[in-house]
Amino acid sequence: MVLRGSDIIVECLIEQGTEVVFGYPGGAVLNIYDSLYQYKNKIKHVLASHEQHAGHAADGYARATGRTGVVIATSGPGATNLVTALATANMDSVPVVAITGNVSLDLLGLDSFQEVDITGITMPVTKHNFLVRDVKDLADIIRRAFQIANSGRKGVVLIDVPKDITAHECEYVPFVGDALCGVPYIMQPDVTSGRHAGHTGRHAGRPLQTATDLINQSERPFIYCGGGVISSGAEKELAEFAALIDAPVSCSLMGQGCFNQRDKRYIGMLGMHGTKSAAETFKNCDLLIALGTRFSDRVTGSREAFTNNSKILHIDIDGAEHNKNIPAHTEVLGDIKEVLASLNKEIKQKNNIEWTKKANKLYLSAKAVQKGTDKLPVTPMEVIEKLDELTDGKAIITTEVGQNQMWAAMYYHSRETRTFISSGGLGTMGFGLGAAIGAKTGKPDKTVVNIAGDGSFGMNLNELVTLSKFQIPVIQLVINNSVLGMVRQWQRMFYGARFSETTLDRPLDYMKLAEAFSIKGFVIEKTEDIEPVLKKALELSKKEPVLIECRIDRDLNVLPMVPAGMDITEPIMEIDT
Repeated sequence: MVLRGSDIIVECLIEQGTEVVFGYPGGAVLNIYDSLYQYKNKIKHVLASHEQHAGHAADGYARATGRTGVVIATSGPGATNLVTALATANMDSVPVVAITGNVSLDLLGLDSFQEVDITGITMPVTKHNFLVRDVKDLADIIRRAFQIANSGRKGVVLIDVPKDITAHECEYVPFVGDALCGVPYIMQPDVTSGRHAGHTGRHAGRPLQTATDLINQSERPFIYCGGGVISSGAEKELAEFAALIDAPVSCSLMGQGCFNQRDKRYIGMLGMHGTKSAAETFKNCDLLIALGTRFSDRVTGSREAFTNNSKILHIDIDGAEHNKNIPAHTEVLGDIKEVLASLNKEIKQKNNIEWTKKANKLYLSAKAVQKGTDKLPVTPMEVIEKLDELTDGKAIITTEVGQNQMWAAMYYHSRETRTFISSGGLGTMGFGLGAAIGAKTGKPDKTVVNIAGDGSFGMNLNELVTLSKFQIPVIQLVINNSVLGMVRQWQRMFYGARFSETTLDRPLDYMKLAEAFSIKGFVIEKTEDIEPVLKKALELSKKEPVLIECRIDRDLNVLPMVPAGMDITEPIMEIDT
């Protein structure tokens, strides 16, 4: 059948299983939006207030569902507004396809109105991108984009479509076969942008046998999990693996939820804001088994100190990550789910009762204790722990970036995969509310809570209108300390308490703000407020959005903490204020 380019785009999205797209219209994508109107009974569109947040929504949708998120933006500023969102998703290996409009082919390169070289701009922050120059290539490019985004180490693919391409007509042939897999496509080095995809079955042979021997010989194994466990869907294999080798388990920020955090083997995060138990266990283990992690500097601290403790077995789908940050004793290249399934067949049942019991005991006892003041007695720790209790650790938690992010990771004990959604690699303030919109859209039956600091919330509060307009029942929890908390904490520790431009003290009435957006608002300002407010918000969030302001003291810190580049086995447990 003969279709316009814009119709081909929507047909291909539907073919790839896309049920919802996020975006913001503009001149260069008018044809695409006209087609979306024509196909509105087959594909849903969520209109954000800003393209960046539409991108974060596509990202949050992908993280919550495991499917590819899709975002659409117009040319020029519409496309450039997407850049931060695309970099955020790509840094965390999230499959997103972004479709941008551009000026017509004959206007490219002429500094035309709202023209920008978005493929050039986004090349460093996407897995791959395309500029469509012929409508006949459009369907194949879209199918390739989905396949690239979802293969190997997942990531972002951008498709830039000039406006005249969306208007041109050509023969459209529906894809025959497994449409969700896209057309067969061999990953080339230029396609992965330096991120090698890995191939099914390449973990077989000597490296796998060496890994098996290392594990069988280990007396004090320690499992460290990253986001790759979630990307590969390896949660069941991980649980079986941890039980087989009877080892304590730690998760990175990106790995939160891939292992039940109420399991006796879980001992918290490792790294800059990791637990004392994770630090001590790492210090005393004889084998660190790293699964789907890139060993970020926020995890390793001093690289020299990090590599002096034990042998390291690194399993990852991206060979470029092996020995990039931390040298490993043995590397296994392959999909985490497949590698763990193979290992589970080969390794012997171990019984490390004293080793795991000691780690768990330290986890339950060695916690930093902080209290509020007489004027602001509430602490975010008790609020998040109560939220954890009331939701049984099964809500989807999205976060902004800063102290709120670390408190959420430390005090909300996620029991299920794809329920903790946060900007780990790029650390994007303003990420969480858009991500919550995407997560709730993809998982309408789940309770979704975005935990924010007042600083980050200032960057995305305009998306409250999106919550209100579409009645997306998300709880927006603002932890308000009237400062840029994490930056202020660093200023206190390393800059002589010279709080340069981190004291906000904004004259903002959050309850009037909620009212302005036709959203129910609540305040937590004393300990007795915590449970009744959270219960009321959780009940209301079954059908409508809710805003909670939680007022806390500005001098509460995120502890433990390891200064950048220092030994992670020596965390700071107390800071003088």
